[in-house]
Amino acid sequence: MIVITGAAGFIGSCLISKLNAEGHENIMLVDDFTQLQKIDNFHTKSFVHKTERSQFLGWFEEHAPEVSFVFHIGARTDTTEFNVELFNELNLNYTKSIWTTCAKHFIPMVYASSAATYGLGEFGYDDDETKINLLKPLNPYGDSKNDFDKWAITQKTSPPKWAGFKFFNVYGPNEYHKGRMASVIFHSFNQINEKGQVKLFRSHNPNYTDGGQLRDFVYVKDLVDVLYFAFSEPLKNGIYNLGSGKARTFLDLAKATFKALGKEPNIEFIDTPIDIRDKYQYFTEANMNKLIQQGYTKPFTSLEDGVHDYVTNYLVGKRFL
Repeated sequence: MIVITGAAGFIGSCLISKLNAEGHENIMLVDDFTQLQKIDNFHTKSFVHKTERSQFLGWFEEHAPEVSFVFHIGARTDTTEFNVELFNELNLNYTKSIWTTCAKHFIPMVYASSAATYGLGEFGYDDDETKINLLKPLNPYGDSKNDFDKWAITQKTSPPKWAGFKFFNVYGPNEYHKGRMASVIFHSFNQINEKGQVKLFRSHNPNYTDGGQLRDFVYVKDLVDVLYFAFSEPLKNGIYNLGSGKARTFLDLAKATFKALGKEPNIEFIDTPIDIRDKYQYFTEANMNKLIQQGYTKPFTSLEDGVHDYVTNYLVGKRFL
């Protein structure tokens, strides 16, 4: 049985689709299923069982011999939340418990880390494990992910096969429930439909033009392809970047969204809020060499192609993957 935590969420539900497409249906879904707004993400997919996040650790310890692989995608991901104890409980300690059971029962494990661990990028965006202790995340969410990465690489007892993936700016279908934490493409699509324009943050850094801030945007279909590679192919244990490997501007993103809708760009720039201005990232770009050296050769979808597919095949008509 394959276990997926966060299975009702954005990335977790897209991973179920990938596994189903590859012929895997013996899947256990783990999530907070009281959040009914996420039901459309998974209810048409093939799986054998689901359990509440709060009940899973007990179930896992009892039923571990039935489990062949764990994808631990679930986490508290709100970067505006500052309750450190909440992140310690849901991200750090919960993940340690899953790791410990996987190690005890020799179960391979893949977990979601985050590019938020890199902070302002003072030490670059290389997935070099010798630099993890130097990183300075900008919020408790990033701290919780980095704290687990630091813990994982020091463990003498580990799952027989494990990988932590630092997700960069992921976008794509099944993020309707995410509200303010949804991708900029999702919000741009809604702004264009409602007001015919997109609002982007003005640059407050003389090295970047308005809208010229750069991010590594990665399409969720590419991301789950990588996770499936980690599941199905030999992979050296460790922590890996998972982005497109190519930084693009928010202006590129907005223009691609307008183009996908067959509309001329209409973009307004607004000031970045004061409370986040000193922690605003102007550049992120995943160095993907480590994964490529492990044999991953599939090309990543261009921003233009990814936005076009997302907008025309999912956002228009509110369809799901």
